[in-house]
Amino acid sequence: MITMTVSTQIGYQEAISPEVEANRKADYPVHSLFLNRWSSRAFEEKEVTQETLHTVLEAARWAPSSSNLQPWRFVVAHTEEQKQKFQAFIKPNNRLWTDHAPVLLLLLSHKLRQDGEPNGAHAFDTGAAWASIAFQAHLLGLATRAVGGYDREKAREVLQVPAEYELHAVIALGYRGARETLVEEFQQRELPNGRRALNESIIEGSF
Repeated sequence: MITMTVSTQIGYQEAISPEVEANRKADYPVHSLFLNRWSSRAFEEKEVTQETLHTVLEAARWAPSSSNLQPWRFVVAHTEEQKQKFQAFIKPNNRLWTDHAPVLLLLLSHKLRQDGEPNGAHAFDTGAAWASIAFQAHLLGLATRAVGGYDREKAREVLQVPAEYELHAVIALGYRGARETLVEEFQQRELPNGRRALNESIIEGSF
């Protein structure tokens, strides 16, 4: 019988990038995907093809959800006209970098079950879809960043979002650009951030 360690069971991995290695260290063995993916603000002026975008969203389609209700929805902006609508509700400080992202997505969740009763898991499940977007984008060589700094009521009005949908984050998507393209304030923050120690998040049995 062959005994495999956790580290050998993780499978093929990409190399840890130098910037990640300088800023992140896992407490236990995990796939390099989880370390190498980080949220960038700098984007290249490079088109994201429709096929690539749909591949990213296809990954989200297969996220787990309660009763397979798949509450997530994606309002997609990739033309200039569509992105101008998003610019109307994204806060000015975030527009300093989101204006340069080739694709913007507004992540929504449908709040009701098929019988019209509330779906208590709609936001939880849509969070799983967001994680799938982020990881699939990274595997395709793209970067993502979630944006909470926008006017939700204005977004609902501009995009004509029905009341039964909850608005979550705007997702900026594109190919990572040079740090120097950002304003100085953001240049200093354009680094992979760390995480608190795992044992600070684990509660054994009960509080």
